[in-house]
Amino acid sequence: MDRIVSKKGPLRGTVELPGDKSVSHRAAILLAISEGEAEILNYSGAGDCASTLECLKALGVPIEQSGENVAVRGRGKFGLKSPLSKLQCGNSGTTMRLLAGLLAGQRFESVLVGDDSLSSRPMSRVAKPLRMMGAGVEARSGTAPLEIAGVQPLKPLEYDLPIESAQLKSCLLLAGLYSNGISTFRMPTSGQRAPVSRDHTERMLRFLEVGLEEEFIKKGSEYRHELRISGDEVPVAHDIHVPGDLSSAVYFIAGACGIKDSELTVKNVGLNPTRAGFLRFMRKCGFRIIESGVSVVCGEPKGQLHVDWKAECDVTGERVVVKGDEIANLIDEVPLIGVMGTRLPGGVEVRDASELRVKESDRISVTVENLRLMGADIEEFQDGFRVGMSELQGADVDSNGDHRIAMAFSIAALFATGETRIINSDCVAVSYPAFFKTLEDLNR
Repeated sequence: MDRIVSKKGPLRGTVELPGDKSVSHRAAILLAISEGEAEILNYSGAGDCASTLECLKALGVPIEQSGENVAVRGRGKFGLKSPLSKLQCGNSGTTMRLLAGLLAGQRFESVLVGDDSLSSRPMSRVAKPLRMMGAGVEARSGTAPLEIAGVQPLKPLEYDLPIESAQLKSCLLLAGLYSNGISTFRMPTSGQRAPVSRDHTERMLRFLEVGLEEEFIKKGSEYRHELRISGDEVPVAHDIHVPGDLSSAVYFIAGACGIKDSELTVKNVGLNPTRAGFLRFMRKCGFRIIESGVSVVCGEPKGQLHVDWKAECDVTGERVVVKGDEIANLIDEVPLIGVMGTRLPGGVEVRDASELRVKESDRISVTVENLRLMGADIEEFQDGFRVGMSELQGADVDSNGDHRIAMAFSIAALFATGETRIINSDCVAVSYPAFFKTLEDLNR
């Protein structure tokens, strides 16, 4: 299905986003192996998160869903059942990679499959360390399907992750719960004494009473983030309230910052620092985004964001460069950063983002191609792109089945003269089914 999008006026209004996808996935998976019964409030309605629930049900986990609330009766660490068929992960890399860690520690065999897009994404990075822990994991050609022969107990592992990846890190932490010792996982060195990739799994493990040890070890001018988890730990069920999805909110925030006279408030949205890279980018550009009412709920910070186009701001005239450690916190927002570059006097340059070439689409190539179609001044690199301030024109742009591309270019359409056709726009359902309705409500 295609969608026509064009600017009608400023973005104005108040929105409350559906539950965060990343938190929802982890809540369902960890409660499934917890002791006790608990409820997930504001569970994401995204297709990806539905895939996680269906896989857990196939593993024998009693789950009841009523609207945005999901009740999970934990089976304990050793109570999952052998599935009767292949586990269908749909388009969700989070589902496949996190469940791989969980299933590596079971006493049965299982097969994780996905759609064409997911079946093209790299899985060797999870298969290799899980094999080192003793599980049988087969990823033919380095991609799905993943065939897993679980083992109990797994061997404890000391492992240096080759890349900053929250999915790989989470996969290994789940597997570590099934080892007969203490597993140690070290992230690549970085210039900050804080997690670089998303830390929702670590926060939720602690909330569910798992004793996770964390340390930042100084290595010259950089730090090595180290996590240690014991196979003796057992998650204890507690109700989990999922904050609103910041990864969805950023599209409306970008639109409000880029369109004259806009005023937008986003309520009850997750403000985890490892997810707030786009807010830092926008502030670096000189836009004013105000946080208020911040509190920590179930281990996750949340609060309210407000954008007033008329408020004082100082948009930089210099090119804004995004690279290095910043990329891990912006992996989903890079196409939107490209779009915002067309609104900045000095434009924007993105480097060190080659991981984007193996997401739901080649996000570097597709972003560059679509911005060119809309008349942008843009140059492509192997690891990113450079885009200058440009007057955009409406065009037919293809999402390539990637929800982040479809949403980013819906915002580009608001900055353009004339109409823009988003080809294959229905892919937004995997993360935010009501995205276009919300956009229409704000863009009247």
